[in-house]
Amino acid sequence: MTKRNVRPVTASDYRRLARRRLPHFLFDYIDGGANDERTMAANQADFDRVCLQQRVLRDVSQVDTGSVMVGHKVSMPLALSPLGLAGMMARRGEVQAVKAAGRAGVPFTLSTVGICSMQEVAAAASGPFWFQLYMMHDRELVAWLLQQAWSSGCETLVFTVDLAVTGARHRDLRNGMLGHTFAAKLARAGQVARRPHWLVDVALRGRPHSFGNLRNELHDATDLTSYKAYMQSEFDTSVTWQDIAWLRNLWAGKLIIKGVMSADDARAAADVGADGLIVSNHGGRQLDGSSSTIRKLPEVVAAVGQRVEVYLDGGVRSGIDVVKAVCLGARGAFIGRPWIWAVAARGESGLVDLLEIFRKEIAVAMALMGVNTIAELNPELVEWR
Repeated sequence: MTKRNVRPVTASDYRRLARRRLPHFLFDYIDGGANDERTMAANQADFDRVCLQQRVLRDVSQVDTGSVMVGHKVSMPLALSPLGLAGMMARRGEVQAVKAAGRAGVPFTLSTVGICSMQEVAAAASGPFWFQLYMMHDRELVAWLLQQAWSSGCETLVFTVDLAVTGARHRDLRNGMLGHTFAAKLARAGQVARRPHWLVDVALRGRPHSFGNLRNELHDATDLTSYKAYMQSEFDTSVTWQDIAWLRNLWAGKLIIKGVMSADDARAAADVGADGLIVSNHGGRQLDGSSSTIRKLPEVVAAVGQRVEVYLDGGVRSGIDVVKAVCLGARGAFIGRPWIWAVAARGESGLVDLLEIFRKEIAVAMALMGVNTIAELNPELVEWR
């Protein structure tokens, strides 16, 4: 059997497949981070510094990976992070992802800048469907998006607060993703021509390529330079916690604040009425040189863990990583790049398979640590090296 025919199992396996199937500029868009990508690398590397405690001769005949996230029963303490442009990585990528999440029994979070609309995703959802939102200058647009989410059956809002400005993502400049120059257009065309499967399956069969939730503002998701310019002009850099209080009064469902990296900000989120928060540095795509999320998790849990649900996003690549995050106080973990790699590589079925691997890894780790339930995971079962 050749290497190309080996069945993908881990997140890194799906990453390799996605790299072969996507045009280079699109692969780099999801794979890259800000500046020198040190924070992105630290998100993964620091998980290796957390060691699990092996324990033996305990009855682990009833291992159950089930848990509860924001009031929803889940098969494991894992959710899919919001990821923009997913529908450009696979045909109707957000729909394939929400179907896979439903089959796996975990929540899916739709990005504001997803290709598929809330209505399209809601129609395909069989489990928890959450919506992620940024604060825009146009508050009427924000209110309209909230109304659309609620009417689509979404009861959990994930509000991202760490994108006042866009991080310096150098890969997008190097590979020609951004720019209207002839050289940039020629670079993108050449990359697309080398990926005929993507050209047929996504570029042609995956239409329409509008931003489903912003279709009245952004009509063409293939015009990435205009997309970036719109987002930079529309993101409100003057947002404060008072605006989050306004949002809290407007939104009747659960509110999760994504992008918290300090105890002070965690307390501020709790004070404005958030039901939960996600310790996240945007996958290392914003402030390069900042700490990894797993290093900041204990600080945030100690500050507000008794008041709100605390989750972790960033660097999670396996079920083992999920167990480490839960031991350190997270109610669960979010994955971004792994799910889009799987969908880009093998669609809905690929993501279903990857999520089952995550669940099995969690179950095996729990058994070898001598615990039967997620609630038994605690800081005494890990140590830093």
